[in-house]
Amino acid sequence: MRILLLGHKGMLGNDLFLRLSAEHELIGMDQEDIDIVSDNDCCQAIKDVSPDMVINAAAYTNVDGCETDRETCFAVNAEAVKNIAGACRQKKIRVLHFSTDYVFDGTARKPYREDALCNPVNLYGASKLAGENYLRTLSDNYLLIRSSWLYGINGKNFVQAILDKAKAKEFIRDTMNRAKAVAEAPSTLSVVDDQVGSPTYTKDLALAVAFLIRKNATGIVHVTNRGSCSWHQFAVRILKSAGYGHIVVEPIKSSELQRPAMRPAYSILSNKTFIEITGKAMQPWQLALEDYLNNFKLKKSHS
Repeated sequence: MRILLLGHKGMLGNDLFLRLSAEHELIGMDQEDIDIVSDNDCCQAIKDVSPDMVINAAAYTNVDGCETDRETCFAVNAEAVKNIAGACRQKKIRVLHFSTDYVFDGTARKPYREDALCNPVNLYGASKLAGENYLRTLSDNYLLIRSSWLYGINGKNFVQAILDKAKAKEFIRDTMNRAKAVAEAPSTLSVVDDQVGSPTYTKDLALAVAFLIRKNATGIVHVTNRGSCSWHQFAVRILKSAGYGHIVVEPIKSSELQRPAMRPAYSILSNKTFIEITGKAMQPWQLALEDYLNNFKLKKSHS
């Protein structure tokens, strides 16, 4: 199958390109190749490439940034989807698009199914929901995949941020110790413990996409790594697995951070539909994290 992949240089797009290239003819485009906010650009790209499917992995994902740049947020996450879906409808081309757990408000007490009521609590979630609505209205043949808490090698993510902070604290501590300026003591990090979700490795998500494409899946499907945790629990596991277990992670409340955007307290997505369609189960988030750390040699060397 001939696939046009938009956002192929991003964190998810990179892994999609690597995984799907083994089975399909992939043509990747990024922001230097196409302005997806331009309806003319979208129509021209689809005309030039003549794909069987368009995968949109492009998005504006700065959750706090969306609160201060509503125009860009909705242009990329909603209007661009409208352009892509409209152009594909004219040519009867299948569309695969990605959305987020942040379309939900976090008041549930069990994992969200695909038909659960959407009620975003921030502009990022609202913009992604607007994109979903455009896709569902304009496309006759679409697959909408919602996922959560993504991390991967080709972009900024929570895992790398925690490791960067750990390395910085170790450098400061070691420098002070060598100078005999302070007695050795454990470093600390502060991470929120009142938001729960499912960390998802983009390499695993890309594999899941390959399975869904093989099954010609349509509609909305939730896909995350199995299991759930708080951001605090995730940070503790990251540090322990990477060899920084001596660093103390202090649990704090979201309100203490005073961030511009609210986050849902509970955003676990049910994978039941994915399992029913593919017969596959996503690996637990703990094993996915180990794979990520091992694949890219992110564990601390003890030599």
